[in-house]
Amino acid sequence: MNNPTSFGASTDVFGHPRGLPTLFFTEMWERMSYYGMRALLVLFMTTAMQDGGLGITAANAAAIYGLYTGAVYFMGLSGGWVADRLIGSQKAIWYGAIIIMCGHIVLAVPTDESFFVGLVLVVLGTGLLKPNISALVGLLYKAGDPRRDAGYSIYYMGINLGSVIGNLVCGYLAVSMGYHWAFGAAAVGMALGLLYFRTKLDSLEGHGSEASEPMTQSAEKKSWGVIAFIMAGIATVTVLGIAGVITFDPVTIAGYTAVIFTIIFFLYFGYIFFLGQLDETEKKGMLALFLICVASTLFWSGFEQAGSSMNLFAQDHTNRMIGSFEIPTAWFQGLNSVYIIVLSPFIAALWINLGKKVYNPTSGIKCAIGLLIMASGFLVMFSAATYAAQGMKVAPYWLVVTYFLHSVGELCLSPIALSAVSKLSPKRFAGQMMGVFVLTYSIGNIVAGLLATGYDPKNVSTLPGLYYDIATISLIAGAVILVLMIFVTQKWEKAVETATNDQSEQEAKAATAS
Repeated sequence: MNNPTSFGASTDVFGHPRGLPTLFFTEMWERMSYYGMRALLVLFMTTAMQDGGLGITAANAAAIYGLYTGAVYFMGLSGGWVADRLIGSQKAIWYGAIIIMCGHIVLAVPTDESFFVGLVLVVLGTGLLKPNISALVGLLYKAGDPRRDAGYSIYYMGINLGSVIGNLVCGYLAVSMGYHWAFGAAAVGMALGLLYFRTKLDSLEGHGSEASEPMTQSAEKKSWGVIAFIMAGIATVTVLGIAGVITFDPVTIAGYTAVIFTIIFFLYFGYIFFLGQLDETEKKGMLALFLICVASTLFWSGFEQAGSSMNLFAQDHTNRMIGSFEIPTAWFQGLNSVYIIVLSPFIAALWINLGKKVYNPTSGIKCAIGLLIMASGFLVMFSAATYAAQGMKVAPYWLVVTYFLHSVGELCLSPIALSAVSKLSPKRFAGQMMGVFVLTYSIGNIVAGLLATGYDPKNVSTLPGLYYDIATISLIAGAVILVLMIFVTQKWEKAVETATNDQSEQEAKAATAS
């Protein structure tokens, strides 16, 4: 039975809007397809052609991987704009899922030419779907609804459950039946998400069915013209690249792309800071947020070794035999999602209890701690790589421990950083600052690919140095950020929080008086 609460939302399913399961399972299947394919990318690209791969060098494969994962986040910026101004979140999710499914179908075709076409389609589709399905979760709840945070926590579990399923299914199929069967399974996963979303569309009760900030008819027509021009350009470059008319050096392109994204970040951040007419408190909040952005970029630069250098390490230098069964390489990447699902309640409880009994760390301090914990994981990998460089295959527990530390670090940084963006950004720039913050994901992913190009499978002695450098840089940066957060920006964060609370109280009083 429908039981409307005082917040006006129906609570058909465990006290939450009945649209939440729709988005939960749609995102679960989309993430199954994304992470299942992502875990195999570098492995497929570096596998010899006679064994069903592309025979690409490890350096080029790592750079392509970084470009791909970085582009997925970057395209989310335009995907959110298309939904807000042109088609609405529901259509963006629907069409994005169709494009993703088509991308995986193309990847499943056993030809070299289809591979890069499939990647481009998955990037474009994910850019449409991912930001809008996340935003639609929030639209299910009215302002002030206390169930919102719990709703997002449930939704986040769907993401990680999909990742576990994707790594298990696609990882097994890649070994037992071949990579293209695994890519086909990813397409099936997205198709299941599509069907579920379409059949349960009514549960969303019209949320996101239309553009939230529609354009005038003439402006809309021009926008579609620009989009068509850009898509034609992407298609042309892809076709010319496949035909060999133009050639690309993935490592060089990744380097330039990282520089361009970084410049965009500084220009946009600087524009808001210097020309946004911020008051003193808002500027302090922005400076604290800048340090969190630095921590986020460095974190993902290390964390995303999971799909590149650590993936190859699991394949080539880890003893994956348990009796007569060999653990598929991709299964190790599923550990992160398992840890996230298991550890999330404990980390959340830790922060709550610290705040009540001892000390409530600010967002910046938590993010710095997360970076330091991630860095400690690479000290573990440095030790493992040192043994591997001596010609030994190491035990799986090195990776198990590393993924545990990386997952704890992620829980300390990722959700906290997102919350910090909403708290520390000036209210009138909150949406734009979230877009600027997403650039740290793109930059971090591309830098991760560039770092992994330093790994030469034919010269394993390079691997300990790679992991040592990542650990050292992250530890030093994490320590510096932690010190700055404790002695400088901690009071700035609290000043912003106090100002925000005072403003909320004044708005509440004004609303009561009226």
